[in-house]
Amino acid sequence: MADARDDRPDPEALLAAARAEEEEREGKGKLKIFFGAAPGVGKTYAMLEAARSLHAEEVDVVVGWVETHGRAETEALLDGPPPLPRLPAIEVEHRGRTLRDFDLEAALERLPKLLLVDELAHTNAPGLRHPKRWQDVLDLLDAGIDVYTTVNVQHIESLNDVVAQVTGVVVRETVPDSMIERADEIELIDLPPDDLLERLREGKVYLSEQIERAASNFFRKGNLIALRELALRRTAERVDDQMRGYMRAHGIQKTWAVAERIVVCVGPSPMSARLIRATRRMAGSLKAEWHAVYVQTPAQARLSQADRERVDRNLALAERLGASTVQLHGAEVAGEVLRYARQHNVSKIVVGKPTHPRWKDFVYGSLLDDLVRQSGDIDVYVIQGTAVAQRSEVGSPERRRVAPLAYALSAGVVALCTLLSWVMHPFSDLANLIMVYLLGVVFVASRFGRGPSVLASVLGVAAFDFFFVKPYLTFVVSDLRYLVTFAIMLLVALIIAGLTVRIRRGAESAGQREQRTAALYAMSRELTALRDIDKLSLAAARHVRDVFEADAVVLLPGPGGRLAVCAGTAEGVVAGEQERAVAEWAYARGKVAGAGTDTLPSAGAMHLPLQGSSGPIGVLSVRPRGSWQSLDLGRRELLGAFATQTALALERALLARQAQRAQLHAQAEELRNALLSSVSHDLRTPLATITGVAGALLDEGAALDPAARRDLTQTVLEEAQRLERLVRNLLDMTRLESGALAVKKEWLPLEEIVGAALNRVEERLEGREVSIELDRATELVPMDGVLMEQVLINLLENALKYSPAGSPIGIRGFTERSTAMLEIMDRGPGLPPGEEETIFEKFHRGRGQTQRGLGLGLTICRGIVAAHGGQITAENRPHGGAVFRVTLPIEGRPPNLAAPELPAAAGA
Repeated sequence: MADARDDRPDPEALLAAARAEEEEREGKGKLKIFFGAAPGVGKTYAMLEAARSLHAEEVDVVVGWVETHGRAETEALLDGPPPLPRLPAIEVEHRGRTLRDFDLEAALERLPKLLLVDELAHTNAPGLRHPKRWQDVLDLLDAGIDVYTTVNVQHIESLNDVVAQVTGVVVRETVPDSMIERADEIELIDLPPDDLLERLREGKVYLSEQIERAASNFFRKGNLIALRELALRRTAERVDDQMRGYMRAHGIQKTWAVAERIVVCVGPSPMSARLIRATRRMAGSLKAEWHAVYVQTPAQARLSQADRERVDRNLALAERLGASTVQLHGAEVAGEVLRYARQHNVSKIVVGKPTHPRWKDFVYGSLLDDLVRQSGDIDVYVIQGTAVAQRSEVGSPERRRVAPLAYALSAGVVALCTLLSWVMHPFSDLANLIMVYLLGVVFVASRFGRGPSVLASVLGVAAFDFFFVKPYLTFVVSDLRYLVTFAIMLLVALIIAGLTVRIRRGAESAGQREQRTAALYAMSRELTALRDIDKLSLAAARHVRDVFEADAVVLLPGPGGRLAVCAGTAEGVVAGEQERAVAEWAYARGKVAGAGTDTLPSAGAMHLPLQGSSGPIGVLSVRPRGSWQSLDLGRRELLGAFATQTALALERALLARQAQRAQLHAQAEELRNALLSSVSHDLRTPLATITGVAGALLDEGAALDPAARRDLTQTVLEEAQRLERLVRNLLDMTRLESGALAVKKEWLPLEEIVGAALNRVEERLEGREVSIELDRATELVPMDGVLMEQVLINLLENALKYSPAGSPIGIRGFTERSTAMLEIMDRGPGLPPGEEETIFEKFHRGRGQTQRGLGLGLTICRGIVAAHGGQITAENRPHGGAVFRVTLPIEGRPPNLAAPELPAAAGA
């Protein structure tokens, strides 16, 4: 009954799975894929037939995109009568051509119940929302629209290289496997190769000019047979996944033998190697998937080193022969094996024929008997092993490792119990004395193990008979009823000893698993918080050192592709060309190599590849400070988990670095495009003017009066000055961004800087009223005169650009506490709302500007002012116009000036 209860599905797990599935599917559309082996098998035709059946039932079916390829039957099915509702195609202009494609936006606006979207692997026209059509389908499903689509087997991403190897054709348009797994239904549209070739010859697949080329390349009969098998297998895998998901969701524990799957039980016995080879032959003949399972129970947690190594070799053999290997943990082997078998819908279990004496089955239980009785619908195959040259040592290591002192202490505990019982005997029943001896057996079993506890049980019964059963001090029994008492006492003592030992082993095993889980959690938590690759690698190596008492390093590929030490606890782990060669081998093939493995075992370190989602990304090299025997099976499994966590963390950091580089590249590309766009227009215009005017001046045949010649020369000068300003702004921006801008502060009068700037733009200020109001307290300000003059020039030029001709410009300077303020005011249209900060960004131009410019002037102003430790802001004036305010800090005191000089400067 206990076994039956244990096999029942967990109601909480079923409820959680159902809730998760419901939440995942809630509000989303369903996807049906019409799947084929090659073009021309009839996927689109079958999709249209299914859609027509639903349309006849008044389901809202709309054709989003269907590619007929000129096939008359398909066009007739599409156009009716009655014709299926269709969305108009979107037209995109690209390189002088008009491309027609599926309109995702129109489909999302229309929101039909079912939408037909042909050719899932199609690449969209440039400029649409997504580059791939399968991404459009995901958006449709998220919007709650059911989708029918088509795809061929050669377009599945994971099969792309296989198809290329078979056909010699590399398919560029692929669909990720996740889309196939996302499908709610897959319908295989199958057509024999001969029938497909007949359709090809009849022109029902390609146009006439393409038939001969297709028949001699992709559409060879051998290719079609291979593609058909791939399609059948991929469909079977998907259907099998759906079936197993259904079984899990509905708590079905029985095996549905729709496909053969075999499990072979692997242990430390030398006979396991023969079982593995026999299972491989059986799986090959049945074309079946097979698994090699090893169950580590508390009793087997104390395997000898030889047995641990034998288990490793057996699992490695199974993996080399093509099995999926797994290590399980549990209280009993049969229960764990059957639980795994039912979870994976296994149809056959292979186990070795027992070779031990029958009495051990009564004492320790029989794996074979438990499997046969509890297997239900699963077949159990028992295979005879070869003659065992070296017997397995399961259960014996403990006896060998127990020191003689443990047996002596066991006898001492029995003596102590006898002494205590002797004191209690005059006023206590014999039953209480038996309890004392049983208590001693429990103590011995919990401290010293099975052997000493058995000895304590036997000695306890003997001591009880000798000291407390009449006649005393002899082993003679006058009352035969005591023989039953002795037998029951011995049996109970042995049972208690066995249970106590089992509980002790279970507690030790649970403690070890808890320690491993805690170590893995601590490592995962630290790695999750880190982003730098060097720090991640060092943290991983440090955890390996602390948990396994081993030196470790992380090797990552360098610029030349060769592995280089990234970080570690000791670089000597990979010292020497031999160690690096082994690490390179493990990295290239994605397999563990080095010491403690079957591959290049002469190396000094074990090299574990760090497997990312797209292949190895590095190697974790480990060298224990002690012997390799300290890394038993469980610890090696934990080391593999450490390597997996390290790989995931490093891959996350590498992807983040790539994303950052991509973002910087995109920003640089955007900056380059904006710069080229601005330069191409703003530099070309003055250059064209200068070139044209210079040509006119050099034309000897042109009769130019002095006034016209002067005007042309003036034009050349103005355009040259404009060109000089543009180039100067570019150079200033380059200096700012490269950090080459050096500020040399001096105590300078503000009116001097204002005057110099006004002189530079004097000609452009003609016809403008310029009001200047400078507080005398701001006469001397610490600043770089050349740079601040540039700031004022840029601000004045900005005011000239954005204010009407003839409108006034105001300049105001004053002091507020220890800060100097300088304001440039105009009476233009002011700043658009929300652009008070964006106007200082590179290449930003104000709205409605008619004059050309690079949009760098205000950016340069902000950079120069910031280099002075100040700030520049902009805001609108109350009655129209804008004001730009420059704030400069006044630190320290100006140098002392002679008393007579101040009035003279003021009077001047």
